[in-house]
Amino acid sequence: MNCCGLLTPEKEPVPLKSIEVELEVRDHVATLVSTLLYENKEDKPIEAVFVFPLPGDAAVCHFSAVIGQTQIVAEVKDKQQAREEYDDALSSGQQAFLLEESDQSPDIFSLSVGSLPPGESASIRLEYVTELAVQADDGLRFCLPAVLNPRYQPQGSEGASVQVTSVPASLVPYSLSFSARVSCPRPISKVESSSSLDPLQYLNAEKTQATVKLAAGHKFDRDVELLIYYTDAHQPTAVVESGQASAKTGTLMGDPVVMVSLYPEFPQSVMSSVASCGEFIFLLDRSGSMDCPINNSNQQETRIASARDTLLLLLKSLPMGCYFNIYSFGTIYEHMFPKSVEYSEKTMEEALKKVEKMTADLGGTEILRPLKDIYSQPCIPNQPRQLFAFTDGEVENTKEVINLVKKNSGSHRCFSFGIGEGASTALINGLAKEGGGHAQFITGGDRMQPKVMQSLRFALQPAVQDVSVTWDLPKGVSVTVLSPPITALFQGQRSLVYAQVSGQVRAAPSTYTVCIHHSHTYCKAPPVFTPVCRLTVHRLGARTLIRSLEMEEREYSGQQDVGVKEKVVELSVQSGVSSSFTAFIAVNKSDGKEIQGPLVRRNVPAYSEYFSKGYLKTYLLQTSTLKDPLLQLVSLQKASGCWLLDAALAAALGKTSEEVEKPKPASEVWATILALIWLHGFKTDAKEEWELLALKAVSWLQAQNGNDNISVL
Repeated sequence: MNCCGLLTPEKEPVPLKSIEVELEVRDHVATLVSTLLYENKEDKPIEAVFVFPLPGDAAVCHFSAVIGQTQIVAEVKDKQQAREEYDDALSSGQQAFLLEESDQSPDIFSLSVGSLPPGESASIRLEYVTELAVQADDGLRFCLPAVLNPRYQPQGSEGASVQVTSVPASLVPYSLSFSARVSCPRPISKVESSSSLDPLQYLNAEKTQATVKLAAGHKFDRDVELLIYYTDAHQPTAVVESGQASAKTGTLMGDPVVMVSLYPEFPQSVMSSVASCGEFIFLLDRSGSMDCPINNSNQQETRIASARDTLLLLLKSLPMGCYFNIYSFGTIYEHMFPKSVEYSEKTMEEALKKVEKMTADLGGTEILRPLKDIYSQPCIPNQPRQLFAFTDGEVENTKEVINLVKKNSGSHRCFSFGIGEGASTALINGLAKEGGGHAQFITGGDRMQPKVMQSLRFALQPAVQDVSVTWDLPKGVSVTVLSPPITALFQGQRSLVYAQVSGQVRAAPSTYTVCIHHSHTYCKAPPVFTPVCRLTVHRLGARTLIRSLEMEEREYSGQQDVGVKEKVVELSVQSGVSSSFTAFIAVNKSDGKEIQGPLVRRNVPAYSEYFSKGYLKTYLLQTSTLKDPLLQLVSLQKASGCWLLDAALAAALGKTSEEVEKPKPASEVWATILALIWLHGFKTDAKEEWELLALKAVSWLQAQNGNDNISVL
């Protein structure tokens, strides 16, 4: 595990001393300011290099340094030009700072602090804005990544591997302080976290503003996750932010920008039908890291074991008549069937026997190749394709993977699941965003099964098609939409639309209307006008446009020069927002003094969960015996939805064969009723996990009795 260059305080001095984080959440977006304090206690100048993760859709918009009494604010420049200026500054003995995004993955940044003199300290201020991902339970998720695991680089891929310097949690030499301020037009109902928090403090009687802090003594050895819940979460909102006074009118930063948030909850009449068809493809990571424990609180259950249990629930919950297949991948990949097969008792049992034998034995993490194979298979007529991808997200060619999903977005939906600390937010969120699905993260004490079953319910619900956004604007005012067009909305899926408002703008747009052509109109509401502040909405709008252009550039790479890269650089420099083609560069030219002495490089370590106790060699090859009573019962259900009246069912229910067989009406009907009663009576706390397979059982009972009014409890 020394492949990433393990450095500890005993071997080399580490210059990063502390990290202070201030988070401001406004409705669905967040601004984060992080201050990193460096100190050189050596007798020679050093170059400190810190590789660290950020949320995958974050837009870095400010970078500055304070050395002594001097503040240096970085500029956004073409990446190659910035690197040359940085090298030139170090060669001439000047202090310099370089912040750049990884060429392979947008959630990894490297910060170089050059020529820090002996005895000198430097305070680095980093600011970024990001959208908050919505969870299946309506919570908004913010994650401050602490864990940066070594990213697997596929064979033959381009670009240098990200060099991650990692240490055990006990040796991380820097501290973290974290505070958050939350505000929303709607009341804040609660804020939760996998880390210990001080009590939530409301700032007004309406509970629309609140603050929260990380409890003292927190070790920055795991991601800091906040889940924020608002009342009336499905109420649509629109925020209009005025332009920057110093920017030219007619430019993105000079004009107002509006952000519309849509998180629909459709009427029951629209959502009452659950799909009884579809092609369900499950893509499971079987790389070596999947043998790690799923969380620190339960060292006995590995990620791969939890994934096997989850596949059991998924396979039991599928509707009769659909199609399915299971792919697994590592350095190589395997598929269970040459092509998707119809769901039946025979194919389900065959699949379950193979799932029971799955272990984390396939090596690295090459997700691109199985995806290409899946997309090469023709879609089945009248069977909408739904892809469920499970991974701990440690891949390096993230941009290439997301680009492939986007190219095939018209043929499927993609639901993604990041397992464990350190899963790449860029990969997990990117798969779901470009695949029109939903992303879930399983961290801390989370269980995988309820989150995955929530996503399956979304996948089985119909989409609302033909979505159109119309704007009611004053005369002489026009709107340029910056976001990709929305063609469909799904229950539980949040969509953000950014648009630039141009023309004779004297006030905010009076109203906006979103029409969904399903015999009803979804919403019509006035926007909230926000004076220029941090330019959060502008920068997120710029980031959305930059990401679209970057993907277009990768699509045309190697073909005719379409000038897309130049557009990205121009927009990045204009908006002050990071991109894959630009970097932040700052050079201290204030005193004109040269730094004397040879420059020594110091890599600042990041925590990696691979070094946690018991992670290096955790090979808990669990047997196929299911100890969980719920999973025991579920494993006995037939593909049609019924149970058989036998000794195995009696054992799962905790009864003798004589007790369950005594009344003995039609045996399968009685067995199914007993199973449903047990689920409703003893497993109500896990209803999210078994609700779909219970509905299938009720449908089977209705078919046996010819009575559509049968229900259980």
